Amino acid sequence: MKFEKINNKGQAQLFKNQYLEMLTKTHPLVIWGMYLPIIIYFLYHAGSDLGFNPWRIALVFFAGMFFWTFFEYLMHRYAFHAVAESERAQKFIYTMHGNHHHFPRDKERLFMPPVPSLIIASTLFFIYRLIIGNYVFMFFPGFMLGYLLYGSMHYAIHAWNPPFKWMKPLWRNHHLHHYKDEHKGYGVSSTLWDRVFGTMFDLKKEKEDKEKVKELMF
Repeated sequence: MKFEKINNKGQAQLFKNQYLEMLTKTHPLVIWGMYLPIIIYFLYHAGSDLGFNPWRIALVFFAGMFFWTFFEYLMHRYAFHAVAESERAQKFIYTMHGNHHHFPRDKERLFMPPVPSLIIASTLFFIYRLIIGNYVFMFFPGFMLGYLLYGSMHYAIHAWNPPFKWMKPLWRNHHLHHYKDEHKGYGVSSTLWDRVFGTMFDLKKEKEDKEKVKELMF
């Protein structure tokens, strides 16, 4: 579906009920505070109770972080930008992601809020456990840290200019996704999979529009 273009002010109203509406908003520190203890405990459990050695824990942990980048790309491309025909499906996609394209300056909706986040995370945890057994206690912490870094990177891209020159392509790729072509530039924490699957913007040919960039910044 095609999202409406950038609106520099305001916030989308997703539900008429004020309590449901409140549950659609959060702050990055809330999500970090929610998942960081789980990440630490799972890693402790893997080493102390399950007896995995530090090298194996580190290897599987970083594999989880790497897998997150692939999961992030697939979700952004095929779920958040899915073409929907029914009104209910369109509403769901807009609630999940479309409102961010409409109101990219909305700081309260750059992380998935706690309730749906916990539901999805719990579901993924049990799926991974069925597939990889006790390795999930090393893999899932890496996967979730990948998510936290992705969310923080997303926040930073909309809040500030890139702190280092080598990070500028990541910033520009996401900015162009917003104001140039929403069917390219799906990677947020990494441009790897955009390059692999041919959805990366050709930044050498894309003239930087500083006014459009400003529209995306807080």
